[in-house]
Amino acid sequence: MGLAILLCVFGVGVVIGAPVAFAMGIAAAAAFWYEGFPLLITFQRATAGVSVFSLLAIPFFVFAGEIMLHGGIARRLVKLASALVGHLKGGLAMVNIFSSMLFGGISGSAVADISALGSLLIPVMKERGYRPDFAVNVTVTSSIAGIVIPPSHNMIIFAVAAGGGISVSKLFLAGVIPGILMCVCLAIAAYILSIKHNYPSEPFPGWGEVGRSAADAIPGFMTAVIIVGGTLSGVFTVTESGAFGAIYAVLLTKFYYRDLSWQSFVRSVTGAVRTTAMVMILIAFASSFAYLLALYQVPAKLSTLLVSISDNPIMILLMINLILLILGMIMDMAALILICTPIFLPIAKGLGMDPTQFGIMMLINLGLGLCTPPVGTCLFVGCAVGKIKIEQALKSIWPFYVAILGALLLVTFVPQVSLWLPSLYD
Repeated sequence: MGLAILLCVFGVGVVIGAPVAFAMGIAAAAAFWYEGFPLLITFQRATAGVSVFSLLAIPFFVFAGEIMLHGGIARRLVKLASALVGHLKGGLAMVNIFSSMLFGGISGSAVADISALGSLLIPVMKERGYRPDFAVNVTVTSSIAGIVIPPSHNMIIFAVAAGGGISVSKLFLAGVIPGILMCVCLAIAAYILSIKHNYPSEPFPGWGEVGRSAADAIPGFMTAVIIVGGTLSGVFTVTESGAFGAIYAVLLTKFYYRDLSWQSFVRSVTGAVRTTAMVMILIAFASSFAYLLALYQVPAKLSTLLVSISDNPIMILLMINLILLILGMIMDMAALILICTPIFLPIAKGLGMDPTQFGIMMLINLGLGLCTPPVGTCLFVGCAVGKIKIEQALKSIWPFYVAILGALLLVTFVPQVSLWLPSLYD
């Protein structure tokens, strides 16, 4: 009965449009009340959930991404990408995907990617004869590279949700190849569609321009190198790397690029505070919610249910992916990481899957949910930037869904895709 109260109150909260964090908090309070626990337990569990030192890295990561967004880094990365891949068929689509791969490795945010690169590239693509829905779909689906390619604050959330036994450094390394693989799959889909619709290519500017663009963009890309390299080398903790990355980003955009105005700095701070507050509230109340799920033995019961349907590891992993895909369509990504990790990670480990591989699989899977209705944040932002209706985008987005699903299946069933780089780190 307590589990039914927990899930029903949470479901009602989501349906009526309450923020997911508060829906989880109210549901947890209701379940604790039913079980006879003091309601103070809800807030004690919430406080314990955010009393984790590694979570301090999240505001630094987010702030560094906001500075990159407002400090001119995106424009330089687009210029570099244009010089490198713009001459291919459907050149601006390739530029869009390659820019997302580079910018995602700096900002770690899919929404920031769409806001920065979409506002630059979607209007240009439309002017050059690309269909508006194609331009939006390329931008939206490639943006989730920022979730997988390090540094990503979602990796820290996953590490915390997994109980702290997973190395963030290994997660950073594990995300590199899958993130690149996903972008390659998207580029193949975009190339095929570009041939079908005869989209133009851009003239090759020459290797001299490529060199100049790279020299201009590399200092900005060093933000990611500082964060990831500092963590991997052991010189800094994850939190310290985030702090140094944020300081470097401010100094670079203010004194080297000279694109960071006071107004841009204020917008960056405001955006970082807003995002951090949302993430921390989610983590806090999800901690209370996850505690009750463990109390009611939901992971063990769900594991028994899946095994009763099939004892084939391939089928069980496919079912986990399907459940995550469906949940990703209706719930926020951070909340799902916090709720689903304690449920599905033990099942995956029981099948012999490495926790790091499972983490990357989950991030790609839930990242796809950001591009799907009804709660597809990236899809909504992309359509707003591209000034088209969501229905128009959905009619032609399926080839990009197929591309991401292809990358997801490779990560799920070919362990070395995500584990090869971490194995070198050992």
